[in-house]
Amino acid sequence: MLAKKEKTNFNKLQKRLRRNVGEAIADFNMVEDGDKVMVCLSGGKDSYTLLDILVGLQKSAPIDFEIVAVNLDQKQPGFPEQVLPNYLKSIEIPFEIIEEDTYSIVKEKVPEGKTTCSLCSRLRRGIIYGWAERNGVNKIALGHHRDDIIETLFLNMFFGGKLKSMPPKLNSDDGKHIVIRPLAYAKEKDIAQYAKAKEFPIIPCNLCGSQENLQRQNIKMMLQDWDRKYPGRIETIFKAITNVAPSHLADTDLFDFANLQQTSAEEDLLFDSPEFEQRKSVATEDNLTIVNLS
Repeated sequence: MLAKKEKTNFNKLQKRLRRNVGEAIADFNMVEDGDKVMVCLSGGKDSYTLLDILVGLQKSAPIDFEIVAVNLDQKQPGFPEQVLPNYLKSIEIPFEIIEEDTYSIVKEKVPEGKTTCSLCSRLRRGIIYGWAERNGVNKIALGHHRDDIIETLFLNMFFGGKLKSMPPKLNSDDGKHIVIRPLAYAKEKDIAQYAKAKEFPIIPCNLCGSQENLQRQNIKMMLQDWDRKYPGRIETIFKAITNVAPSHLADTDLFDFANLQQTSAEEDLLFDSPEFEQRKSVATEDNLTIVNLS
């Protein structure tokens, strides 16, 4: 009985993630007919889940597109270099392991105890973009999820003075590729449960260690605390990212306040009360429909 219940729960979880990815792909036109999509595989739960869900959708999609999994072996000491090749061979997915010793560069350039993520990320991007260009890749898929997007929003607000986050789709730094985040609608806790159920061979990142003082960890703990105390708040924050009113902010580059003209009174919302939607019940997972690629 327990096994049957676990299977039912897993099917609902998989269905939810497939729907999340399908909706993100449809909303942002992430994948088109003839695309060659590189899935950047780190060995973490997010990128494993991204690859697994995309491969599943590829089989039922009404369009044809290629998937290639690419991992950057950064030569961290003790890195289990056979884990990813063995896994990818077992699921019969085209893949490439790029070997570049970025570990030594980061350790040389970044003082002990300082955050390594920024430099590591820049080095990885350059290597990945170069490989993509040489191998005809036009879409680069990253494993960032909804929680990553929200955390980045607060990081930029609190520490960067910007109202900015991770977009689900953007041009690469070199302008030659489209970067997509098909997990943009997916919750981190769903991804963690899925990865555990699928028993992906997770590889921890040993380059930066735990680095518990990272500001992102502080933001993550703040959001987790809010989620416990105020259920639904995280969903509302994410919805706000998709529902922006430039005329009600203060960016003079984004909205032409200087040339704003007088208008009719019925269009003036200055003193109107904020609108808050009442929470509505939603259909059960069994009644949800997977969004096909189109």
